[in-house]
Amino acid sequence: MLKNFWYAVEFAKDVTSTPRKVTCLGQDLVLYRTEDGTLACLSDLCVHRGAALSGGEVKNGCVVCPYHGWEYSTDGACVKIPANHDGVPIPKKARVDSYPVEERHGFVWVFLGDLPEAERVPIPYLEYMENPDFRPVYGEYLWHANYERILENGCDVSHPPFVHSGSFGNPDKPEVPELHIEEQEWSAHVEVELEPPSPKGIWSMLSSRKKERPKVRTESGFWMPNVIKLGVNLPFGKLVIYDTNIPIDETTTLVKFIVLRNFFKSPAFDKNTRDRTLKIFREDDHIVESMRPELLPYDLPSELHVKSDGMALAYRRMRARALTNGWAIDTHNFPINGPKRQATVIPSPARREVPELANAWVMKEIGVQILGGRNAESTDPPEGGTTLDSAEMN
Repeated sequence: MLKNFWYAVEFAKDVTSTPRKVTCLGQDLVLYRTEDGTLACLSDLCVHRGAALSGGEVKNGCVVCPYHGWEYSTDGACVKIPANHDGVPIPKKARVDSYPVEERHGFVWVFLGDLPEAERVPIPYLEYMENPDFRPVYGEYLWHANYERILENGCDVSHPPFVHSGSFGNPDKPEVPELHIEEQEWSAHVEVELEPPSPKGIWSMLSSRKKERPKVRTESGFWMPNVIKLGVNLPFGKLVIYDTNIPIDETTTLVKFIVLRNFFKSPAFDKNTRDRTLKIFREDDHIVESMRPELLPYDLPSELHVKSDGMALAYRRMRARALTNGWAIDTHNFPINGPKRQATVIPSPARREVPELANAWVMKEIGVQILGGRNAESTDPPEGGTTLDSAEMN
């Protein structure tokens, strides 16, 4: 799992002045809005006795610990200890990590890492969320699988004929056309025309009556480290899905998705839209949860790749770059079947940007994972006679 990225951890509409607990990268966070609507995100861990701040309340712009009433401002500093007499100074170490937070494109984004602002990977631009012609529908789905396996599955253009043959995949025409992937530093997108299956249900009444249906242009993309975009151009409009794959831990992922459509925008169609999206997730779930190893290999040669795997290869190269940057957090400290003796947190920017706070931290930083083995950015061509071109492998 990777630090130093922006993570969309909650729908913006669901973050209020009532503290809300979210978990990402094995870390509990508390989200809330102050009285004037300002967003805040802190480590959900009072430094006094480790109580969850999310169980408290918001008062005068601060989150109040439910155990002893300690009050923390949005920068993580404790500003009040009720048990102290007037004039007793608050210890310098009475502070928790506060993370940069933004509301954008329907999500609340939290930067989990300690990079200065100028060095941070930007928040993805989810263009259709800004288009008033599209109606959004919100939902979530819990997977018992690794988020990277889920992300690769979401961008895989060759599995629908087999996994989704009952919905939108065409098992009679599984061939994938040549992929032309548009790859940026931390994202990749591809458009491809696929053969549609015979329409069923309500869609059969809305689709073309021609015997030979036209190919369906689809869009697939991802932004590091965990956001997916899927789009499909239907005969009667466009459907777009954005989902954030929130890694609760290495093998548990909470997906929060927003489905947008520019057709049949009446609320009466929202349930059908949500149900169809969840059906697709359930079809994928069966496959993804059975994959071994459960975690994505670090080395490209550990699994066989062919040309239709171009999007997965793009993701793995970007992940390798992040690993080289030292952004892999040490997950060995996560409890598996029992409690742990020491609480650790992902370091926040203040630990680097404010020198006078260098020693003002009670909770220890979670370590950086040191990775060995073969080079994850190996450009060895895949076996089986298929050679990837430079656009796919560089």
